[in-house]
Amino acid sequence: MLEYSVKLSRELWNIAETDVQTLRDAGFSNVGILDIVQVTGYYAYVNRLAEGLGVELESFWKDEEMSF
Repeated sequence: MLEYSVKLSRELWNIAETDVQTLRDAGFSNVGILDIVQVTGYYAYVNRLAEGLGVELESFWKDEEMSF
């Protein structure tokens, strides 16, 4: 799933039916694959929108002492 998402984000033009079939073979349904594509596309869209508008991260994201 993650390899497919990366390929979808970085090499969209190289996506083939075999990539989708690999997801099916791993147990993903068509709805699950649609979810993967929609989430990947949404994050790509939002990141490009933010970058294109020059949106800056909130200061707490830049705080090096922040721990999770």
